Amino acid sequence: MASSSGPNAPLRIALFGGTFDPIHNAHLKIAREAARQYHLSRVLFIPAAKPPHKSGVTRVPYEDRLRMVELACQGEPLFEASRLEAGAKNSYSIETIERVIGSLGKDQEVFFLIGSDAFAEIRTWHRWQELFDLAHVVIAHRPGFRLQELRAALRAPLRKIYLQRLAGTHGMLRASAGSILTREITALDISATHIRAMLAQGSSPRYLVPDSVLEYIDRNHLYKDSDAR
Repeated sequence: MASSSGPNAPLRIALFGGTFDPIHNAHLKIAREAARQYHLSRVLFIPAAKPPHKSGVTRVPYEDRLRMVELACQGEPLFEASRLEAGAKNSYSIETIERVIGSLGKDQEVFFLIGSDAFAEIRTWHRWQELFDLAHVVIAHRPGFRLQELRAALRAPLRKIYLQRLAGTHGMLRASAGSILTREITALDISATHIRAMLAQGSSPRYLVPDSVLEYIDRNHLYKDSDAR
């Protein structure tokens, strides 16, 4: 991929949404590797206040999840915690992307970071077809993930979108949006569900989450009961 450096290069902004309940080191690993691979200018971590696909299943309030994201982003010059999906309204990704584009103007490229499991369900999302008209989609998957499973999600409704697998820094984005890019992320066997279960059992998930996030969890007694799983 060509470098985006230079005075006339467009901004490359990545949106990384999720419940972040809590944010953990695998999330940060995905963002770091995507930033390096695609020469990103900034990565916005956007906790969903009311995720439509996970209604009622977040374990701690939005403000706590946002604060943990803010703490995790400290010391990461390209990372920024965002309140774009705060409030009581459902957090729809397409509307968030539209707001970002509206605030940035024309000289930008938007990348949307998503896990392979979430991408497999993308046809259930609100106005999902329009997402590819506005952003490049970067799908993070684990080593050993079978690309045939991904192609299964790219049937007739996505015929016009091409699947381009990039190796190293080779390849070129030929449009301002619409690419589906796969990114193999170094294996990190971490999930928020597992972290919540450890905390509910009184175990420490040290090394799975940033120290500042773990300190915040301990200080505020988050995820301490069995319902936190």
